[in-house]
Amino acid sequence: MATESEDIDDSLYSRQRYVLGDNAMQRMAQSNVLLYGLGGLGIEIAKNIILAGVKSLTIFDARPATYLDLGTNFFLSENDVTKSKNRATACISKLSELNPYVTVTCQSVELTTSSNLSMLDQFQCIVLTDATLDVQLVVNKYCRSHSPSIKFISSTVLSVCGQLFSDFGDNFEVVDKNGEEAKESFIASITKENPGIVTCLENCMHGYEDSDIVLFKEIKGMEELNGQQHPVKVLSPFAYSICDTSGEEYSEYERDGIATQVKLPACIQFEELEKQLAAPSLMIPDLCKFQAPSNLHIAFLTLDKFKAINHRMPNIRCKKDAENFMKIAQEVLQNCNIEIEELDTQLLTCFSMSSKGCLAALCAALGGIVAQEVLKALTGKFSPVQQWLYIDAIELCCDTGDIEQDKFTARNDRYDALRACIGNDLCSKIASLNLFMVGCGAIGCEMLKNYAMMGVASSTGNITITDNDLIEKSNLNRQFLFRPSHIQKPKSIIAAGMTKQINADLNIEANQHKVCPQTESVYTDGFYSKQDVVVNALDNVEARRYVDSRCVSNQRALLESGTLGAKGHVQVIVPYLTESYTSQRDPPDQDVPYCTLKSFPATIEHCIQWARDKFESAFTQKPQMFNKFWSSYGTPPSVIEKLEADEPLEGVIKVTKLLVDRPVNWPECVILARQKFEKTFNHKAKQLLHSFPLDTKLKDGSLFWQSPKRPPTPIVFDTNNPVHLSYVHTMARLYADVNKVTYSDGQIRNEYLIKFLPAVPIPVFVPSNRTIITDETMKKPEDTITSSGDDLKDSAQRIQCVLALNNPAAYFTKMNAAAFEKDDDSNGHIDFITATSNLRAEMYSIDTADRLKIKQIAGRIVPAIATTTAAVAGLVAIEMIKLVKECKLHDYKNCFLNLALPCILFSEPAPPENMLIKYVSSNSSFRAYWFVPSS
Repeated sequence: MATESEDIDDSLYSRQRYVLGDNAMQRMAQSNVLLYGLGGLGIEIAKNIILAGVKSLTIFDARPATYLDLGTNFFLSENDVTKSKNRATACISKLSELNPYVTVTCQSVELTTSSNLSMLDQFQCIVLTDATLDVQLVVNKYCRSHSPSIKFISSTVLSVCGQLFSDFGDNFEVVDKNGEEAKESFIASITKENPGIVTCLENCMHGYEDSDIVLFKEIKGMEELNGQQHPVKVLSPFAYSICDTSGEEYSEYERDGIATQVKLPACIQFEELEKQLAAPSLMIPDLCKFQAPSNLHIAFLTLDKFKAINHRMPNIRCKKDAENFMKIAQEVLQNCNIEIEELDTQLLTCFSMSSKGCLAALCAALGGIVAQEVLKALTGKFSPVQQWLYIDAIELCCDTGDIEQDKFTARNDRYDALRACIGNDLCSKIASLNLFMVGCGAIGCEMLKNYAMMGVASSTGNITITDNDLIEKSNLNRQFLFRPSHIQKPKSIIAAGMTKQINADLNIEANQHKVCPQTESVYTDGFYSKQDVVVNALDNVEARRYVDSRCVSNQRALLESGTLGAKGHVQVIVPYLTESYTSQRDPPDQDVPYCTLKSFPATIEHCIQWARDKFESAFTQKPQMFNKFWSSYGTPPSVIEKLEADEPLEGVIKVTKLLVDRPVNWPECVILARQKFEKTFNHKAKQLLHSFPLDTKLKDGSLFWQSPKRPPTPIVFDTNNPVHLSYVHTMARLYADVNKVTYSDGQIRNEYLIKFLPAVPIPVFVPSNRTIITDETMKKPEDTITSSGDDLKDSAQRIQCVLALNNPAAYFTKMNAAAFEKDDDSNGHIDFITATSNLRAEMYSIDTADRLKIKQIAGRIVPAIATTTAAVAGLVAIEMIKLVKECKLHDYKNCFLNLALPCILFSEPAPPENMLIKYVSSNSSFRAYWFVPSS
């Protein structure tokens, strides 16, 4: 990734740009990161950082690959283990393939308390994984000795427990706390009192929080507030108070006004590791396990002390070591300022008994979170963790009873790390699992990697995957199984092949079907009944609902997940135990009234939607209608004959008007585009002001043109205005492409247009008495044009006029209907919508938007980043193991996370709603009851 905004490779980073923004992307592109340790957690962090696009990643790792590593590091092979290759050296070539813009290097360096730490000076952020506590303390102090301090992160995954600590120094500036768009609200009234109370327009919530700063503009009456910033105190979702407006310096409020949230940077102070060890600032991700973070803090400190005393880790499932571990934990607790009612004996015992193991799924989840913290450290984008985060899946190994120890001990295979956590019996069940995954995009790729690490379907089971999409370049930023050589190849087939490279034992069947009612002959009830679990890796709600309905009807467990930028969710759906996906529905998005889009836009979003509709109408729908008409009704002479016989033909009026206006050479395309500019941005504004003069009043005496309605201003075309020129240029090109008109490179240059355009004849505006819809409840009128005899004759006349022209065949050739494509910058689609949107915004005095924002809205692009995807997929994999284990309801965890805040919330899934049906026979001698679970 280059350091200039215009050089950011949008074809690769487009989805991530909408999460982080260009300023953050540029900072990342200038940043050097050090990662210490390339075990299971380290490889996940490395993958996510490289995909994000830092300048360089340097890896320090002196350890040889072992079978324990093979179960968590997806870029290691069995050959690397047998040859005892250095972990970093073995992985560096595969890591380098993930992003050509990132320099990846490695060194066989082991950090100790006596290491010369000056080698760390070149890095802006240092991440330690699996480092000893004394090394963490030394490195943290060194990082703090710099000015500005080097950002420090330390993280570890042991057993089924993960730890994260961050220290970004005494004065860390967060430039954007949550990454959300600044909120904007229309004002209905402002009182003149102390404090002044601002009320929003009816049914329009402001969305502000206490102490938010808002900037006022366009207020009539109390103009003194315009341009001022004021903190707000929220009174209700529709009202808030500001400053004292009762004084003489403020006039009486009359009408209108907009309040826009002002996003200000914040300064955060961190404490050093040494202080935080004794008095930690802990996040609480699971309110059902409120004491777990405190207990895990003690557990990790205890483990460090245990190793110092015994010079080894606690042995797997060793009760004696677990007892000693608990004794040390009691001593550690005495030296910590942590409020714990009583140490969780079961949690600490489980931790001791399985600490030699490592859950790859947890590495994936925590690796995504840690990588996001690295990006925050480099950019100041989003709020960092302050300062400890502990995550666990202790439900997977909470049985500390008399289970045979050899079921957990190492067997020198790739599942040693997993076996130490959950036992061989559960590993065998996972290996025989039948799993159906729908979607092989970002979450799908991460899930397949997790399946490979866990050995899903590696014996008698089978993984069936399906995705009907092909790989695009923009996928490579998140869908890490894909490489540039895979572009335009089927996602499912490539993903299956790449997964087999990680673990050749997996049984995977790759399909390219869409899962929908039309493919129920492929994915029958019999197919679903053979699956042990279904996994959704989809990106749209309707597909999720459909798969959920199939799982409900066939009583199959479903794991549902999704991401939106830094946000993500995980939902566990178990037949008869939890509610289903469709049990809860988000409120539907409010449709923008037709009259608002057509005549009275109030926001840039309205302008963009209108421009997108114009594109579809002019370059897709009308050409399709034109082609359908002539293929249906035959040759021009036969059509004329039918029209003269008063035979109505569907769409004939529109088609014949298209016919006579059809450009057949480049100058005609330019003329048509220039005249469209005049009609759209000048004449229509004049018509609105003709129909509704500025002093027009409603029946109640209020002005027609008041917030949110904005009166238009006719735009006068100017060849010196780049937006005006861009509109004509892109529209003329699209007309040429649709109508199969060729043009030279010289003809599409601005110099040609500037010279040609002054000679274009411009029609004079003539006011019309056509009714303009103002009722916000009215839908778009149905396109039901009735053709009278005169209309049919006029249509026939238009065809005859075209037939009389030179080369009439050019007018009747099939048009090329444009298929909107947002990711191909060469086609001019986004350029046209950008120019059109901003011209409409200018016409209505609405703030314009940059091309990136317009592309996102017009293309309905879902912001996405690899960090969130990895975290969500890891959490899904953890819940999948619980399904195989057949856990109780309280052991499953739904999750909502927002890595921008950061917020991670685990909750117990809701049980299904049950229904009791009572039946009484007609003679009252028989009664029956049915207990019906809703799912």
